[in-house]
This record gives sequence, C-alpha cells and structure tokens, in this order.
Amino acid sequence: MPSLKELRGRIAGVKSTRKITSAMKMVAASKLRRAQNQAEAARPYAETMRRMMSELAAASQGMDPSTLPPLLAGTGRDNVHLLVILTSDRGLAGGFNANMIRTARQKIEELRSQGRTVRLLPVGRKGAEIFKRYYPDMVVDSLHNKSGTQQDAYALAQDLAKRVADLVENGEVDACTLLRSRFVNAMTQVPQAIGLVPLPTAEDDKAGQGRTDGAVYEFEPNEGHLLAQLLPRNLLVQFYAAVLESAAGEQGARMTAMDNASRNASKAIERLSLRYNRTRQANITNELIEIISGAEAV
Repeated sequence: MPSLKELRGRIAGVKSTRKITSAMKMVAASKLRRAQNQAEAARPYAETMRRMMSELAAASQGMDPSTLPPLLAGTGRDNVHLLVILTSDRGLAGGFNANMIRTARQKIEELRSQGRTVRLLPVGRKGAEIFKRYYPDMVVDSLHNKSGTQQDAYALAQDLAKRVADLVENGEVDACTLLRSRFVNAMTQVPQAIGLVPLPTAEDDKAGQGRTDGAVYEFEPNEGHLLAQLLPRNLLVQFYAAVLESAAGEQGARMTAMDNASRNASKAIERLSLRYNRTRQANITNELIEIISGAEAV
C-alpha cells in the first residue's frame, strides 16, 4: 500500500499534467477556428478545379496518350506509383497520424500486391519517421509540415507541386496519389486517397463523388497553352487545399485528445484523493486503536 506521501506526490503530478493538457486544449481550440475557416474557404476552389480538370480528362479519352501532357494522362505506363502522404510534425493529436499511416500502409500493400513499384513522399515528421523505418527503400524524400499560417501552407504546396511535376515530367514516376485527411469536424477526420496523375475522369473520381458541372469546355487560344498553365496550377490548388484540411484536422484531433486527457486526469485525481482520504483515515484509526490498547494495558 502506498504511503500518504507517495499518494500526495501522485496527486500533485496528475494535477500538473492536467494543467498542461488543459492549456494545450485551449491553444488547439484557438488555432482550430482559424484553420477550419481557411480549409472551408479553400475547399470550393479545389473541388471546382478538380471537377473541371476531370471533365478535361474525360474529353481527352481516345486521344493519343503520347500527345497529351504527362500531368494529364501520365507517362503512358502504370509501373511506378508515387504516394504523397500528409501527416503532422507534432504528436499528441489522438489517432490523427495513426489513421493516416494505417491508410497509407494499406494503399502500399495494395499496390505492391498488384506488382507496382511504390515511391513515397511523406510530409510531416511523424509520418516520415514511420515510413523511413518500415519502407526505407521507398522514400524518395520527406518534408516538414510547417503549415501554421496560410503563407506556410502555400509555400509547402508550391514545393510539393514542383517536386511531383518534375518527377512525372522526367518519367521517374507514372502515377501520383495524394493521401490526406478530410476535415469534417473537431472529432472526425476522414483519410482520403486522391488521384492526381493521371487525372481521373469524373466517373472515376471518388474524392469528388463523380460529380460533373455539365459544362463543355472550349480551348482558346489553344489546348496546349492552356493545359500547360492549368495542370501545374491544379496540382498547386489540390496540395494547398489538402495542407489546409490536414492542419484543421490536426488541431481538431489535438483539441479532442487533450480534452479527453484532461477529463481522465480529473477522474484520476478523484480516485487518488479518495484513496488518500481512506488511507489517512485508516492510519488515524490504527493510531487510536494503539492508544486505547496501551491505556487499557496500563
């Protein structure tokens, strides 16, 4: 049985932990509102851009793949797949990173079972550590996910778009898929796989639920010029929206996790306090019994 001194130390330790988790919860809550507003503001632009590019991909079916830009139709092969995986740099966010890593590992095993060669570009220190440990030969590079502000998120999206475009246009990868968490609310973040290269048609686009806007696009002045501008911009927009969604999901998951930790700490303090009072009462009772027994003996 622990002594009263040990119980007092445990109670003090749990109270200190509760102060930390409560402070982290409030910080995450303050960051969540801004991150959520940014993610929701960027979402319509990314979805509209995605639907438009899906229509273009559908319109290009039947054309000679060798005449199409690699960012639109891929390299014409289907051997090397690049997975861009968004996680966070920091932990203490509940199952946010674990769910994303689990989804990525399932995707990796699925592609490997189909005989594909997989290349990984993890974004975020938590994901990079795991993939470098379990798939060291697959990781082509890793980036930190420093997306605290819109400027940081945009800079990260620019870096990702340039890296992916270079890999595809140089023929180093044949296809690219983005794995990110879609922010639903503070308690729910849904991992998603979004095909970026080759561009999926509207019917194949699961992330867009196969929606189309019904528009017929005409190119002016010419298809090549516009596609050269639109395809890299589409990559940038998709990565930018994904980074903002991931940032909002991270803050929501951290706020929820710290709230649960604070509640558990309060319950632990109640149990330890009850145990402390019972132990103290038992000690007093034993002392009284000893005093009474000594007095009766005299």
